[in-house]
Amino acid sequence: MKKILDTLFKAVEILIAFFLAVMIVLVFMNVVFRYLFSRGFAWSEEIARLCFIYLVYLGSIGAMRDNQHLIIDSILSRIPVFAQRIIYFLVQASVIWLMFILAQGSWLLMLQNLRDRWVATHFPTYMVYASGLITGIAIGIIALTNMFRLIVLKMSVADLLKIRDSDADQMQENIQ
Repeated sequence: MKKILDTLFKAVEILIAFFLAVMIVLVFMNVVFRYLFSRGFAWSEEIARLCFIYLVYLGSIGAMRDNQHLIIDSILSRIPVFAQRIIYFLVQASVIWLMFILAQGSWLLMLQNLRDRWVATHFPTYMVYASGLITGIAIGIIALTNMFRLIVLKMSVADLLKIRDSDADQMQENIQ
């Protein structure tokens, strides 16, 4: 199962890199054409915008999986283990609730905009809101998995945040 998830998240990282490359190429091409020919491509702005939106949303899914979102663990590490578990549980429950709100709102916006199209590319505008739906569902599942690890597998909060700590240790080793 872990191998399948690692492959899935590797595919997400490749997709993020693809969106970044497309965005850079299109924006650069548009700048060059506007400078040389005083005219750009309207469609390139729409595609670059869509790439940027998905890049950010997919990046937040990857960050959630790797525990790279902003967390103040200096206080968390100084309180008793039982309190750490309660706080971690409450944070994950809050994330699930917020992602439910994000997914529900994105779904409603997708339904509202089913017939709308962008001006230059004629892409459906609901593609923008689909990113929120995908992100809400994915991060909600990751938070549920974190709660499962905490409650059922009885992992410590330190172990659940270990990915983040191992990256910090690696950075310290690189500095020395």
